[in-house]
Amino acid sequence: MTSPARQRRSRAAPSLPPPVRRQWFRRRLLAWYRRNGRDLPWRRTTDPYHILVSEVMLQQTQVDRVLPKYHEWLEKYPTLEALATADEAGVAETWRPLGYNIRPQRLQSIARESIARFGGALPSDEATLLSFKGIGAYTAGAVMSFAFGQRAAILDTNVARVLFRVFVGRGDPKAHAMRRHLWNVSRAVLPARHVFDFNQALMDFGATLCSARRPACEVCPLKGHCAAYPFDPGRVR
Repeated sequence: MTSPARQRRSRAAPSLPPPVRRQWFRRRLLAWYRRNGRDLPWRRTTDPYHILVSEVMLQQTQVDRVLPKYHEWLEKYPTLEALATADEAGVAETWRPLGYNIRPQRLQSIARESIARFGGALPSDEATLLSFKGIGAYTAGAVMSFAFGQRAAILDTNVARVLFRVFVGRGDPKAHAMRRHLWNVSRAVLPARHVFDFNQALMDFGATLCSARRPACEVCPLKGHCAAYPFDPGRVR
């Protein structure tokens, strides 16, 4: 008979999906993305600076608000050097009205540090990217995979929601232990090829189909093996 303590440890440490389920997930998700992926300007570039700008703008901000500001920003500050040497008040004004106004300051600080330490280029390795104030694990993974084509995992709010629902289904998705587990799941399901499309697909899937409040479960291509299907918000704890 399993002891209560062991049962608690089991619930606190969900296992990673087996290889066959990882493969199923990749194939279904990529097939969905090729039919339904959004055409966004930062998906048509591999410029590390442009991708960094898009990722910072998209933090806590919806795509439709970011799109016009992304174009305006890159017209005024097309390179790291242009941003590094720009007037700080002008940078802050250009950012408005996106909010979270520490973000343009951090972008300019990253630009200046890139000029001073790396000859005006963003580095491509995780450790150095994480050394910049304002670049966390998600942003580093996004820059590495989208700009440099590296096999790097990502985990933002949308990605965490998808992975939690499909592979876990129960528990507190915001708990620190669960967050660590979802990072491990993101690394485990990452394919060897098509990493750019796969990571973009994860974000699109969470933003459009597997949404927070009203997921479209009935038309979901993953519902056959989704741990949270049919979705019930009362089961997340």
